[in-house]
Amino acid sequence: MKSVITSKPIWAAAAMGAVLAMLAGCTVDESSGDESKGADAAEIEEQELNEELHDQLPDEIKDAGTITSVNTGSFPPYTIVDGENNVTGASADLAEAMGQMLGVDIEHQTIDGLASVLTGMEAGRYDLSIGPTGDFSERQEQATFIDWVQEYVVFAVQAGNPQEIDGLDTTCGKKIAVQAGGSAEAVIKEQSTTCEDGGEEAIEVQSYKDQPSAILSVQSGRADAFFSSRAPLTYFVNDSDGQLELVGTEDKNGFGDLYQGIMVPKDSEMSEVILACLEELHANGTYDAIMDKWDLDANKLDTPGINLAE
Repeated sequence: MKSVITSKPIWAAAAMGAVLAMLAGCTVDESSGDESKGADAAEIEEQELNEELHDQLPDEIKDAGTITSVNTGSFPPYTIVDGENNVTGASADLAEAMGQMLGVDIEHQTIDGLASVLTGMEAGRYDLSIGPTGDFSERQEQATFIDWVQEYVVFAVQAGNPQEIDGLDTTCGKKIAVQAGGSAEAVIKEQSTTCEDGGEEAIEVQSYKDQPSAILSVQSGRADAFFSSRAPLTYFVNDSDGQLELVGTEDKNGFGDLYQGIMVPKDSEMSEVILACLEELHANGTYDAIMDKWDLDANKLDTPGINLAE
């Protein structure tokens, strides 16, 4: 059974779509690069129904025949929300495979903000969020994570790296774009203080509400670099027609090991069945096929696990 992909038409998804359209009008073409790479790649093989895993699902899900997965809008190449009923990307492909294996439809809804996702899951409006969402120990107080991605925080710069940024310690005096409220923003602000304490010029931190706006600031020269997760930065770099490149990829850049995963309500009985499903998708090659399709080889996790963040 194939998962049904639907998207709740709300202002957040529309706003993200408008920003992506604006970005395409400048230099990044959302219809090319990594998105077309995913569309043109070999189709992911359909999964056989696993009766044992299906039987482990909660009775209310088996009775309804659906799992509701919530997202917070476009987060390419994992989640690309394009119009009212079209969600694509690596996470959508993973949802399709999981739905087939579990014998249920996975319906996608888009809402605004992680806090709303957590509140909605706690209230029973959503069953899970395929994400992937960052697994941090403090978040484990509110949700259980079934991790399927390892992430890194790097820099996207103009081609040729004119400001010679190759890691966190080369950002003093530079203009660095970040996503507002994210962990990268906190790290770069701390680095700015370190710069000043060492007698160097502070970093000009530019905080943007979304990733497309931040990457556009680098393309236009308003920022020297965008400091963010490697997976979406790879997507934007691949779509930049050679105007951007990644740097700082060999450095931890102020972070430890970073994991991202599917969120389910804390202590949900769904966690073990979702983990078993992911393990099977690893074993049969589907996970690798999906990650390769969306150019996410650098973000593969050897083995999925529950609450891997320490």
